[in-house]
Amino acid sequence: MKSIRVAVATAAAGIALTACSSPMHAGAAALVGNERISTSQLNEATQDYLAALKRAKLDEQTALGGIPASQFVLRGLVNVSSSRQLVDRYKIQVTPAEIDAALKNPGQFESPEINLLASGVPPRSARDYGRAVVGLTKLQQQFGGQSGQQRLVQELNSIKPIFNPRYGALNAQPSQESPGLFVDTGRFGKLTQQPAQPPAQQPQG
Repeated sequence: MKSIRVAVATAAAGIALTACSSPMHAGAAALVGNERISTSQLNEATQDYLAALKRAKLDEQTALGGIPASQFVLRGLVNVSSSRQLVDRYKIQVTPAEIDAALKNPGQFESPEINLLASGVPPRSARDYGRAVVGLTKLQQQFGGQSGQQRLVQELNSIKPIFNPRYGALNAQPSQESPGLFVDTGRFGKLTQQPAQPPAQQPQG
């Protein structure tokens, strides 16, 4: 859903202004709210992501525009973690069938697999991603639909991540087009026009 994508992108802009001032725990790639993403988890997720890029016949340098894969995947994991924590905070229920439907949707791309890759999601994290997107869509509806987007952004920004400096710095001047959490989605192939669907049935990366 486009509004969910925009909400997360806007929240990423907030992340870029707040994510780097607290001490980092040993062995952690990032701390997100009450969750820790370890360097070993990130390494495994990055290898999974690179293998998926290769299967999709996408060149790492071209697709990521020079951004290190570990950094791009870490930001994707942080995005999923903060979204999941927010969905859990409001006790939003997401069924396996809703996750399945979300993961079958290609979004604005030619395939669901490319949609995940464009959001920095390795295959091993796909179901967490699907749950997060469906949950955020439901939460925005609970907040008032389109008018609740700003509140959704504020709630996402309340879960502040801390990044290990070894993985680089976030975009210091994010914008809606380049929020720091995403690369240029056009690098992942031809975009397609999707017909309008009910919010819970159209997650986009």
